[in-house]
Amino acid sequence: MANFFETVSNITKIEELKDRILFTIFILLIVRIGSFITLPGIDIELLQQSVAAGSSDTLFGFFDLFVGGAFSNAAIFALGIMPYITASIIFQLAGVVVPQIQKMQKDGEDGRRKINQYTRVATVFIAALQSIGISIKLLSQNYNGMPVVPEANVVMFTLTTIFLLSAGTVFLMWLGEQITERGIGNGISLIIFIGIIAVLPNALMQEYELIASGARNPFIEIVIFVLLAGIIASVILLTQGARRIPVQYAKRQIGNKQYGGTTQYIPLRVNTAGVMPIIFAQSLMFIPNTVLSFFPESPTVTYLAQLFSYNSFFYAAIYGLMVVFFTYFYTAIVFSPKEIADNMKKQGGFIPGVRPGKPTAEFIENILTRITLPGSIFLAIIAILPTFITNIFGITTTFAQFFGGTSLLIIVGVALDTLQQIESHLLMRHYDGFMKSGKLKGRANI
Repeated sequence: MANFFETVSNITKIEELKDRILFTIFILLIVRIGSFITLPGIDIELLQQSVAAGSSDTLFGFFDLFVGGAFSNAAIFALGIMPYITASIIFQLAGVVVPQIQKMQKDGEDGRRKINQYTRVATVFIAALQSIGISIKLLSQNYNGMPVVPEANVVMFTLTTIFLLSAGTVFLMWLGEQITERGIGNGISLIIFIGIIAVLPNALMQEYELIASGARNPFIEIVIFVLLAGIIASVILLTQGARRIPVQYAKRQIGNKQYGGTTQYIPLRVNTAGVMPIIFAQSLMFIPNTVLSFFPESPTVTYLAQLFSYNSFFYAAIYGLMVVFFTYFYTAIVFSPKEIADNMKKQGGFIPGVRPGKPTAEFIENILTRITLPGSIFLAIIAILPTFITNIFGITTTFAQFFGGTSLLIIVGVALDTLQQIESHLLMRHYDGFMKSGKLKGRANI
């Protein structure tokens, strides 16, 4: 604890780092304020009552998680940064099948700049399309027969919603870039991070009310928080875990100088796919209840809704299998052993005991396949943990999301990345970081 306060004190001594952190906090405050500015023409009280009566087991509830409640508030930041994330994923996947985009990805800084420009343009189109869907949903939404948008001019409300929501997304995208450039951490990731963290105080308050009312045993609550700490530690291990493959570079004589002859390492992460498998799987798993919400109630609809309910074991089983599948799928997209092997061959590098070229690619692919299996299974366990935690301990769904799934992985990943950037600034000024050793530990060698 003393080391922590000493590190915080060191941060205040570095003017540039202090200004970057304060700038980041200021921008994130703007993001949170925008999450409560409701679109014009909406009855806020009816909207809140309608949301409270709704279900979080739909794509709308899943979407609301990433924007810190801005979606359920029908705020100007209701779309959040998600259209930009969607556009980025589209171009990343397109790079596998579209030769032109693949060429841009290999063109270095110039190619990256072009892809970023195309991504921004695609973001505006995606935001506009999603805004149309939100305007239609708001116009049809009601509570006890009273419309959430009373006496609305349909055309005017739709146009206003499209403009404000699209502008809100573009503004958030710009704010994220400002954090990355002038603040600390990755701006886009931090905007998603603050949206998820925003619901934590409310979740903790619900837990406190359960204890205060006698509905929850304080000892059980202690067990829950100890379990949460263990899960967070496991997720950190998963995020940092990697298998290091040694690469030897041949010696080269250029003039009077000798280059190469050193050994470097290729870190193959246990969880190369990151949080994307869970996002893909969860998006698909919420589709059934989203579609069912548009149908009138009937025994069949009720049965299917319970089957695909967030707390259903059937839901958890299918969800876990999909996470394993998407882990392998996304890993195959983002990591190319052949490309790694070709680059090593061009630079005169080789893995000891393995021939360059195709044998090297096969060697890397075999190792990646082996370490991805336990990684995908562990990721699936993390994904379905909130379901089991809710069923076993009876905690609220809001608090359960911090025990695993997308929320926990994003929180841990963004927090580690931001802390590592702070560590770098401290070490550059010859100060100790948050760890006693003076630096955050690198990925564990597995």
